[in-house]
Amino acid sequence: MLDFRNFDVITFDCYGTLIDWEAGILAALAPFREAGRLDVSDESLLQSYAILEATLEDGEYRRYRDVLRGVMRGLATRYSVPEARVDLEALADSLPSWRPFPDTVEALQRLRAHYKLGIISNVDVDLFAGTARHLNVEISHLITAEQVGAYKPSHENFVLALQSIGIPRERLLHAAQSRFHDIAPARALGIASVWVNRSAARPGRDATARSSAVPDLEVPDLRTLADHVDAAFA
Repeated sequence: MLDFRNFDVITFDCYGTLIDWEAGILAALAPFREAGRLDVSDESLLQSYAILEATLEDGEYRRYRDVLRGVMRGLATRYSVPEARVDLEALADSLPSWRPFPDTVEALQRLRAHYKLGIISNVDVDLFAGTARHLNVEISHLITAEQVGAYKPSHENFVLALQSIGIPRERLLHAAQSRFHDIAPARALGIASVWVNRSAARPGRDATARSSAVPDLEVPDLRTLADHVDAAFA
């Protein structure tokens, strides 16, 4: 078990950890499915999304809005839907309206009593501005892929976070749903990590690439993490 008293700042991945991005993605893709008259499961569609997104983020840096546009083009090709019938901006335009998980806001407010909070996210600054309105808590540090010019699992995002926050890595705790994007690089850099395994309660609802990276702690949701932290400081 981690000693939660050893940390000054806790950073989070945003989409998939704080924000229910699978629900947001599926809602945004509803017109696409209708346009293509697709008989495809949510699981298959999310897996396709994960593969396309990871591929686009692995190449030369482009803004996240452009990545999402590329995902829409890729989905159109993969499912043989004429691009003329596809709204290429559907994912990016809907992202600022994607909602937090039911436990997110309360858990963040509880954690804010013990730590400064930060976000390390594969997103553009302007897209996150819409998301920030849903979190209802002070975020002291924001590190985006746009600022870094690279996407997690690049180590650069975490190196910039440490430099920006100005603390040694031993005083930073990172919490995330994606072992591929977050737990693997955090572990490689010696940053303590918590895997928020939200997909355990929702089999098939996972839009992230696979990884076997091992976290320091696994929890099913943010409420459980906040319970651990509150107990440590009691």
